[in-house]
Amino acid sequence: MEALRERGLKLTPQRIAILRELAGDPTHPTAQELFERLKPSLPTMSFATVYNTLDALASAGLCASLSIAPGAARFDPNMEAHHHAVCDRCGLIRDIAIAPSTAPSTAPSDPEAASAVPAVPGFTVRSVEKIFRGLCADCAAKKTVRRRTSSEKRPRPAAAEQVESNAPRRRP
Repeated sequence: MEALRERGLKLTPQRIAILRELAGDPTHPTAQELFERLKPSLPTMSFATVYNTLDALASAGLCASLSIAPGAARFDPNMEAHHHAVCDRCGLIRDIAIAPSTAPSTAPSDPEAASAVPAVPGFTVRSVEKIFRGLCADCAAKKTVRRRTSSEKRPRPAAAEQVESNAPRRRP
């Protein structure tokens, strides 16, 4: 909680609860998910309070706002250098640790960072991350539905077969 004070943020019950809930959650929750979890213990807290607090925490460097999957922004309490793995099917996001020796530094005076990040004219790099996309273990274990190729015939519905059998036949 000292981190809030050090960054000039007041220690309100709402901020403390949001920070605690986020800090213990590796799932990269949305503001809505945090709001729904905290609502029973803080019934007077609004969604705007949760969203604005998360925005303030991200601005203060206490969490990161992620837009790596479709939908609402997700919030990551892990401020160490890391990458993400995203499941294409269920949207699960997991952190991928980076060995300290390979973690990119984005400090402007760091010559290693300059060589690790391609030069972009007129652009200052703030951070570097990789996103690995695929299937999580749960989704990979589920039986996949095989898609038909365009050359495969589709089965006709029963109703369509009856209509065709009652229709007068054309002579060749």
